Amino acid sequence: MKDKSKSLLYTLLAVLFWSSVATAFKLTLQGMNSAQLLFYSSLTSLIVLFVFARLNSPKMLTQIFSKQQLKKNMLFGLINPFVYYLILFKAYSILPAQEAQPINLTWPLIISILSVIFLKQKISVKTIIGLLISFSGVIVIATRGNILSLHFQNLYGVLLAISSSFIWAGFWILNLLDKREESIKLFGAFLFGTVYTGIYIFLFDSFVHFEFRYVLGAVYIGLFEMGITFFLWLKALSLSDNKTKTSTIVYLFPVISLFFIHFVLGEKLFTSSVIGLILIVGGILYQQLNKTKKSSLT
Repeated sequence: MKDKSKSLLYTLLAVLFWSSVATAFKLTLQGMNSAQLLFYSSLTSLIVLFVFARLNSPKMLTQIFSKQQLKKNMLFGLINPFVYYLILFKAYSILPAQEAQPINLTWPLIISILSVIFLKQKISVKTIIGLLISFSGVIVIATRGNILSLHFQNLYGVLLAISSSFIWAGFWILNLLDKREESIKLFGAFLFGTVYTGIYIFLFDSFVHFEFRYVLGAVYIGLFEMGITFFLWLKALSLSDNKTKTSTIVYLFPVISLFFIHFVLGEKLFTSSVIGLILIVGGILYQQLNKTKKSSLT
């Protein structure tokens, strides 16, 4: 199989797995709370990430507790998975999946804003237009189409979903500034994130009081939201001869996700959710196409 075909295969697998996780979140949260879901899913992901780190950078893995890496790992683990997923899972427990996922999807736009602030990158007029298009989609979803009245159906849930996007965008900026190998960074973050979650549950929650099938749901999320899928995506990019095109394909996942949400989860889709999703993804793609044109001219 040629590299181009392999890249497409890996991309489609990543899209398929990411399309299913919003439904998996909601189903698993029916039987365990946000902290419990985070602990079992991050523990699963930690095992997967250890295998990848061991294969990719065995020498750097032995330095995970070195003075140089320890502070970074502790900070990264606090941000992601601990704070990020606690907030994201809480948002999913409050909002319909068809609303929580598109709002959380705004993180690429927030990265554009944070890049201007922290990386001193310039922001173009077209980037601002893309931001406005996508955030108008958030308003459509949050108000369920009642834009003029600005009546938010669940303001707390919306704020949680948007907050998770800011947290993930901040984590991504820090990740860009850290030049370590990707699997090492993720393993270190999930190692401490899992420890933080375990301590949190020990002090304020419980490790039990749920059925085993919900543990299987958490394991699925750990494998296909936090673990394996990320590396499928990196592999797809590394084999691609057109990384922008490959990056664009991944935005099929929130669209496909609506089918899982409707047919598996049983949510009746709101027109506002569909329109809002189109605006959010449209704004993101508008920004990406703008960057592609710029790069082709240089």
